[in-house]
Amino acid sequence: MAENIYDYAYDLEKALRDHPDFVELKNMYDEVNNDPSSKQLFDNFRNMQLELQQKQMTGQQITEEEAQKAQQQVQLVQQHETISKLMAAEQRMSQLIQDINKIVTKPLEDLYGSPE
Repeated sequence: MAENIYDYAYDLEKALRDHPDFVELKNMYDEVNNDPSSKQLFDNFRNMQLELQQKQMTGQQITEEEAQKAQQQVQLVQQHETISKLMAAEQRMSQLIQDINKIVTKPLEDLYGSPE
């Protein structure tokens, strides 16, 4: 192998930065962050998500009140056109990275077998 494997990783990083899904994600993220009310709504949503994830990871139960509050936040975010577009772009980028991860980890899967 003539090139260092890290060179391929950096090439992949550049390809991801240049990919239309990432470009759209960055544009939508910038648009949300440049509007104070959108940014506040989005930050509140993200903070709520992180708090609930932390509770789950530590084995704590999510209360009915927290679940209702989370549902209300989701509805607010979904009704906000710019944030909704940002979240759709995030989902596409996440899927792209999952697909790449499957490709990159294929040699290990072939060696050890599928985790299923």
